[in-house]
Amino acid sequence: MLAAILVFCLGSVPVLASTSYRINNTFIGNDFFTWNWETFSDPTHGRVNYVDKATAMATNLSLVSETTRNFIMRADTQNTVLPGQRGRNSVRITSPSAYGDSVLLLDLWHMPTGCATWPAWWTVSKTGPWPHGGEIDIIEGVNRNVRNLASLHTTANCSMPKTREQKGLTVSTDCDASYNDNQGCGVEFNKTSSYGDGFNSNGGGYYAMRRGTRGIDIWFWPRDDPELPRQLSQRLPDVNPDIWGDPDATFPTGACNCDPFDDHSIVFDLTFCGDWAGSAYPASGCPSDCSSFVDNNPKEFVEAYWEVVALSVYVPNLNGTQ
Repeated sequence: MLAAILVFCLGSVPVLASTSYRINNTFIGNDFFTWNWETFSDPTHGRVNYVDKATAMATNLSLVSETTRNFIMRADTQNTVLPGQRGRNSVRITSPSAYGDSVLLLDLWHMPTGCATWPAWWTVSKTGPWPHGGEIDIIEGVNRNVRNLASLHTTANCSMPKTREQKGLTVSTDCDASYNDNQGCGVEFNKTSSYGDGFNSNGGGYYAMRRGTRGIDIWFWPRDDPELPRQLSQRLPDVNPDIWGDPDATFPTGACNCDPFDDHSIVFDLTFCGDWAGSAYPASGCPSDCSSFVDNNPKEFVEAYWEVVALSVYVPNLNGTQ
């Protein structure tokens, strides 16, 4: 673990300059059972009941596939949700360690999709309280979305330039979590294979996020993308994001004057309805209303699962650049 604070907001403590990152940890299969299963009420007001690890394992909501050896997290597909219950059983896990200046590489085979779903893979300050220390949403979407949305959520006085060197489309520029119902500053990816059914039908792909001296960069490559760097597909011990080309989303250093981004935990979750998926539900083309759909249609959530091949964490290579 590297204790470092990102020079993202003006006045924060500098991190170490490096273009090369060396492997620090890789999570595959049963390694994820060292993570923390969170059981608190959903902060985004979803129709969800996050269960503990023992319950998740006993009910096959968290498991390692016998055929692929991939790690799976999923929603309950067997039971209706009764009045007075928090919501549909699901999983939210958080990494045991927190990371500062780093590269995260996710080899993902399947992500949750379908009406009422709101999955996310993201990082958030271990110290907090939120939004102090920042939040980075790497994979996020709702309902029947087909393009990924990457966003930052910060304290006040943080805005991104609308035009910057990225492949994606700037959707919102104000990162302040107290502005516009916590929309954050978001970038929509241009590939329809970056989220939802299109991602899954293509065999998934690779997401990478770099935190460094120049800010935060996020990339996506479909599994069959000829531009996928070999150092990622082969999980080499050293990687150099400088040779990966323009990111799909970038959030440059010095663009705002919020609290510094400190060490972040890594989070996977799957909620339903809530602040975003619920508000977007009426325009999604999905049936009924969001909460009723979640409560009464367990079989509609068979595609609401994460299947992770591997998650690798790289930290700056202090022996030099690559």
